[in-house]
Amino acid sequence: MSLHIDLGRRVALVTGGARGVGRGITRSLVEAGATVVTCSRSDVTPVEGTTHRVCDVRDPEAVADLVAGIVEAHGRLDVLVNNVGGAPVTPAATTSPRLHAKVIELNLFAPLLLSQAANAVMQGQPEGGAIVNISSVSALRPSPGSAAYSAAKAGLDALTRSLAVEWAPKVRVNAINVGPVRPDDPATVTDHYGGEAGIVAINATIPLGRMAEPRDVGRVALFLASPLADYVSGSTIALHGGGETPAFLTAQQNLAKEPTP
Repeated sequence: MSLHIDLGRRVALVTGGARGVGRGITRSLVEAGATVVTCSRSDVTPVEGTTHRVCDVRDPEAVADLVAGIVEAHGRLDVLVNNVGGAPVTPAATTSPRLHAKVIELNLFAPLLLSQAANAVMQGQPEGGAIVNISSVSALRPSPGSAAYSAAKAGLDALTRSLAVEWAPKVRVNAINVGPVRPDDPATVTDHYGGEAGIVAINATIPLGRMAEPRDVGRVALFLASPLADYVSGSTIALHGGGETPAFLTAQQNLAKEPTP
């Protein structure tokens, strides 16, 4: 049995959709036949088969212009994937209030702005629409070094549940709690994970034995955007390969490996 997802004649916006995880999402939507627009703060090479627009998603006027431009060009907007996000690793005790505010603005306020603009269009369409928020496992567990990011993603999960109720039945809103994703940029692997040895070490903590690939996130986002998920709203899907081995089990296993005196 095979299931083919057809998003032909559907128009999708993927924020940060030309790089990294966003590119994996964009490619999945394009392969399903959707017309995809991506955006970021800078002009980048578009993913094949898409168009790219420059937009600071934290700016209400820029967001309104972005969505209006998509509707003017394509006549509709069926799918929004709020993918843009992230934060540097910094200790909460010494991080400046300005940086904390910027992290929360990018990871929580921006998705709300975009969702408002998209909802205003989708509510007027007979088929409504779907919003997919790319959240993080940091919303579900302690994240030392990224406390504001963790709080913002937890807020995004809560926002997802509230908007799903407010905007039903026309608009479905869901989120994906994404775990570690292997970057497709070798420089990022070296800079952020300490090279392949770091990737191997992280893989060992994941029950399924590997970090996610961008395409893994893309497939789940495609499902949530598609008619297969017509009765899924207000949900968060954990995309983390089974989570993490509990620290106490790792400690017990390491203790068992130590030679008996």
